[in-house]
Amino acid sequence: MIELEGNLRKMKSEFSAPIEYSMILSNHILPINEHIGSQIKLEWSGIIHCVKCGKHTNKSFFQGFCYPCFITAPESSECILKPELCRAHEGISRDREWSEKYCLSNHFVYLSLTSGIKVGVTRYTQIPTRWIDQGAIKALKIAKTPNRYLAGAIEVKLKEFVSDRTSWQKMLKNDVNIDLELSTYRATLKERLPDELKAYILDKEKEKVLQYPIDIYPKKVKSINFEKVKFFQGELTGIKGQYIYIDNQFVINLRKYSGYYFKISLI
Repeated sequence: MIELEGNLRKMKSEFSAPIEYSMILSNHILPINEHIGSQIKLEWSGIIHCVKCGKHTNKSFFQGFCYPCFITAPESSECILKPELCRAHEGISRDREWSEKYCLSNHFVYLSLTSGIKVGVTRYTQIPTRWIDQGAIKALKIAKTPNRYLAGAIEVKLKEFVSDRTSWQKMLKNDVNIDLELSTYRATLKERLPDELKAYILDKEKEKVLQYPIDIYPKKVKSINFEKVKFFQGELTGIKGQYIYIDNQFVINLRKYSGYYFKISLI
């Protein structure tokens, strides 16, 4: 039996076949794939600590921030969700040093297959982590830019033709046409861009296929909300994205509970 407690963080992942996952609670790192098939018990203490400053907070904002950090920390800037709003290249940001590392660096625009084909943006160091976190089963880099703003500009144009959203229910049920070829969309989407953005398109990248540690996908999924239930237990039956499957029907988005103080037992 393994018992750990601490402030939860998003799972660490490593590209493999299947993806290798580790749970993180404060300073504890627990490889979790080997425990699929075991009983898992999760108990939330009711306590939340801000992932930025560490202070106690009664409510979590933007997956783990207290409100003061949410409105001031560069990690929760509006350009995190909307890259096209980034102004770091104009010298405008919440933290210049942070933006030089995270905004004024190479970014990729990509297509991924999650619940369908979607377009997204991520920093160059976050591939394939970003794809794994989203539960993509295929992904393809289609553009490379020198900053976050330009990647966002490309994404905005492409969102007119492909979605930038994932249906988490369909993704977790693997309810998707696995035969879709992302590369077939690349040339078509390139022609939709204005000339000044076409220069950033990558024509020779190949699809990457991602496999997850789950044998049988459920036909229905129900999300567990720890704001309503403080305790949940069942058999760990798989992992995809930042979700764990319990009893092949219940799912928990661990990233959602970043900063929450949990006790987790594996039997």
